[in-house]
Amino acid sequence: MPALALIWLVALTLALVGLGQLPLRDWDEGIVARVALETSLAPWPAKLLPTYWGDAYLNKPPAIHLLIAACIGVWRAFGQPPPTSLPPEWVVRLGPALVASTLPPLLGLVQLRLWPEQRLAAIASAAIALTLMPLVRHGRLAMLDSSQLVALALLWWALLAAQSCKRQLLLHGALAGLAATLLLLLKAPAALPLLLAALGLRWLDRDLGWRCWRLLLLGLALGLLPGLAWHGLHGFVRGPGALLMWTSQGYARVGAAIEGHAGGPGPPLMEVLKGGWPWLPLWPFGLALAWRLRQQRWGRWVLGLSLSAAALVLPLRTQLPWYSLLLWPPFCLACGPVLAWLSQPDGMPRPPAAALAAAIPRAWAALGALLLAAIPPVAAGWLPLPAATLPLLLSLGFGLLAGGLLLLRRAPVLRLAAAGLLLGGVALTLGLLMAGPLWLWELNESWPVPPVAGLIRRIEASQGAKPQLWHEAERPSLNWYVGRRLRPLDDAAAADATAAHATAAAGHSPSQPSDRPPAGLPAAGPAGRDAGDGLLLLSRQAPELVGLRCTWIDQAGALGLYHCR
Repeated sequence: MPALALIWLVALTLALVGLGQLPLRDWDEGIVARVALETSLAPWPAKLLPTYWGDAYLNKPPAIHLLIAACIGVWRAFGQPPPTSLPPEWVVRLGPALVASTLPPLLGLVQLRLWPEQRLAAIASAAIALTLMPLVRHGRLAMLDSSQLVALALLWWALLAAQSCKRQLLLHGALAGLAATLLLLLKAPAALPLLLAALGLRWLDRDLGWRCWRLLLLGLALGLLPGLAWHGLHGFVRGPGALLMWTSQGYARVGAAIEGHAGGPGPPLMEVLKGGWPWLPLWPFGLALAWRLRQQRWGRWVLGLSLSAAALVLPLRTQLPWYSLLLWPPFCLACGPVLAWLSQPDGMPRPPAAALAAAIPRAWAALGALLLAAIPPVAAGWLPLPAATLPLLLSLGFGLLAGGLLLLRRAPVLRLAAAGLLLGGVALTLGLLMAGPLWLWELNESWPVPPVAGLIRRIEASQGAKPQLWHEAERPSLNWYVGRRLRPLDDAAAADATAAHATAAAGHSPSQPSDRPPAGLPAAGPAGRDAGDGLLLLSRQAPELVGLRCTWIDQAGALGLYHCR
């Protein structure tokens, strides 16, 4: 469909604009980037078993890391950078962003399989996926979750496309198996429940006989072989440690809050309430329409996919914001027909409470007017919003106001134009946001990394010293930019290091060479100007420890550099 191709081009633009202007964030991007860099430097077949700072990386399978490693390899081949150069942020994020850009048109194709006679609903579902803030933003990050959604949508499409007992049935089964393989190589613990839910819904369609199911399952098994083979290799080489991604990194999160990330249904529901605008008002009407049409394929699949996603996400005792991403594909499939009905009432089934649903454009227009009215106070400094939000308020406010008002008109041409204006305003707002400095707001949760990394590199280059963090949490992104792992020092480790350096300076260190760190320090070399000249510590305030005298010598953003003896 030409419309879906256009939606993909817009999604690609949103995925790539301003991709490298902000540093990598903690935790996932810093870790994924480092694993991908080491993967890019490893020979085959060692690439298949990734490492993190030289140790076996056991948290996640390697699909995204291999993709980013391939991008790094292409960048090296064409850019010919110095051997010690780190790849820029846009190279690290490029592979996941390209994959994520395919999600909106793919969801449109899924909707077209569910409801073939409603092409406008397919376009509307793809357009909603294009303009959802969580999908656009997370798709640009060097993380696994958006690619997981693409693999899931591909699984749905392949199963829905398997319609008759012919050779195509085996091919579609193999494609579904390859999509399941991608799930196994992205987030393995989620692969089995997601596959079983999709197969269960396909079985409820009751349009395939047993012989057809055998062909479909045979193709599925063939497609699953690469994923199963990797997990077999991983278990064979790394032994019990290979279970980590299934246990503490997987199923343990169902019953326990890992690393203090308390869960339950509250956090993901809040993510939906925050991230679903402006399409959130369509959601209850879409679910109500699916319930009314539950005997038809579209209604059955929308309800089944929504319930299975909720069953996977809501009960988790460990919750992180990106876990709720699984809720968005069913959200788009449910909301698409309602938006299509608002745009073309005569061509779509009326949702339940149609009179109430018809008032949604008034709510959009009111919200748009409110955003436009906020521009003068923001420009005058009366509202605590940065000046960079002014273009966003203008584009989103105008799109919602004009689109909402035109959707109230009766002329079909005006309604379709209104939907395009509404979608265009939201897409333009997202484009402006992604092109600016505001889209990665997690960077504001702690001190900025680039100034600290720059100071550490200058000290290491000029003095050969290796500064360490003092009473600060480890920052994988700082490790990435510095090129070594900085494990924070505590009081005991600092005292041991100071004593060891003093002993080495006096020439009384028979048991431990002066060029090796003492026990409790990271294996990155001595942490001082030299082995006998104390410690260089990075801290928000002067380190205080009995027997330790510290002098401030430089500042990098929020952290000061202290020379401690």
